[in-house]
Amino acid sequence: MSTITRRLVPAIAIAGAMMLVATGCVAGEDAPADGATQDGAAASGEWSSDTLSIDFATYNPLSLVVKDQGLLEDILGDDVTVEWVQSAGSNKANELLRSGSIDVGSTAGSAALFARANGSPIQVIDIFSQPEWAAIVVGPDSDITSVEDLAGTSIAATKGTDPYFFLLQALEEAGLSVDDVEVQNLQHADGRAALDGGSVDAWSGLDPIMAAAEVESGDKLIYRNVDFNSYGFLNATEDFIENHPDLAQAVVDAYEQAREWALENPEETAALLAEVAGIDPAVATTVIEERSNLDVSGVPGDDQIAVLEKIAPVLVESGDVLGGQDSIDDALDSIINDTFAKKATGGE
Repeated sequence: MSTITRRLVPAIAIAGAMMLVATGCVAGEDAPADGATQDGAAASGEWSSDTLSIDFATYNPLSLVVKDQGLLEDILGDDVTVEWVQSAGSNKANELLRSGSIDVGSTAGSAALFARANGSPIQVIDIFSQPEWAAIVVGPDSDITSVEDLAGTSIAATKGTDPYFFLLQALEEAGLSVDDVEVQNLQHADGRAALDGGSVDAWSGLDPIMAAAEVESGDKLIYRNVDFNSYGFLNATEDFIENHPDLAQAVVDAYEQAREWALENPEETAALLAEVAGIDPAVATTVIEERSNLDVSGVPGDDQIAVLEKIAPVLVESGDVLGGQDSIDDALDSIINDTFAKKATGGE
């Protein structure tokens, strides 16, 4: 258990407990299958599964709050064991979702679209942030000052994640393509190490690792563009959504409690991030207060699709999407599931 204590506002905790008493936990045997949400639930006093596997990630601050404060455990009680698995990046979260190792996972929106277009049966059930978490980074003594200068260089990036798709968009805007550079497919932390060690010329970085690199190594962000960053998506497998909607609702409810707490307690949220990520508290504060933007509606919808539609041509052009444009279009049409977030937020 983290040394950060559980600081949920008592009124929230009491309200949550009263809601559980009033609504129960999952639909009884006589309820229709598609109505097995928390509202009608628990006529039988049981949840639809005795385990829930979910990720946490340093790029998803709300996941850290949910885990640290035991919000899911409080909602689910002793009848459901919550299994926490750390995701090192969107690509790893997508691998865990595809393999069935987790039921719910955190990714960038672009990574979720990429995964669904390539056949992974996931949908976004909540939005955890609208971050500026990716940028192009070079070392403190680098002569590279613009994206145009990247032609012919070696760049570290984690394929299947927002920083990689950020890189593709930045190159395109500068009149370059991925063929004009050498991309080294390294996990985010390894990308920073490669940059600091001199084995690559640049790195398409991800916070909080990127923010730490600025402070600790003097690395420079040569290109930022918030419009090239996609939202933070909380995704679930279609099997989980169909067969365990009560648990899906519990997850989203916990996330919305965590969002309210994090917005009211930014300093403590930053301290938690610093502890879990092993970074300086000042760096964590920058990430939380300047780059995370947790104050966004949790309901996925048109705003997220609009961003993904801008990214879609880049994904198609990359040649990494099986089925090309048709697969992307199908994914755009089917990736949103706003049911649980609308319920958790009162239909906003």
